[in-house]
Amino acid sequence: MFHRRASGVLLHPTSLPGRFGIGDLGSEAYRFIDFLEKSGQQVWQVLPLGPTGFGNSPYLCYSAFAGNPMLINLEWLASEGLLDESDLEDCPEFPGPGIDFDQRSPLRLLYSKKQVSSFRHPPQRNANKNFLIFVSPNLIG
Repeated sequence: MFHRRASGVLLHPTSLPGRFGIGDLGSEAYRFIDFLEKSGQQVWQVLPLGPTGFGNSPYLCYSAFAGNPMLINLEWLASEGLLDESDLEDCPEFPGPGIDFDQRSPLRLLYSKKQVSSFRHPPQRNANKNFLIFVSPNLIG
């Protein structure tokens, strides 16, 4: 993979700053990548990105193939019309630099359930079609 020495950073995306108490793969992740590039780093090691098990350790994932819903950026979902901006305005402030996953996870999952509900409504036909193509490209013409 690398033909010469490379340097980088080990940082799980949940450790990035985030408006909703847990870092995700939204604009802060892009900002972090820009920082890595400007500082001459070549590697961002992220740890497993699956849904976590007991203790919320990224090494204790329920699935090697599933993505962690905590990493979905809620602001981008709102920009796609899959969440209401008013939902995001009601988000509580999360103090301190530490993350209490047990406190923040239910809120993130509530937003994820709202997003799924919005996705299934008729105004999102184009998104539904794109999803079906992604899931089973041979079934869509």
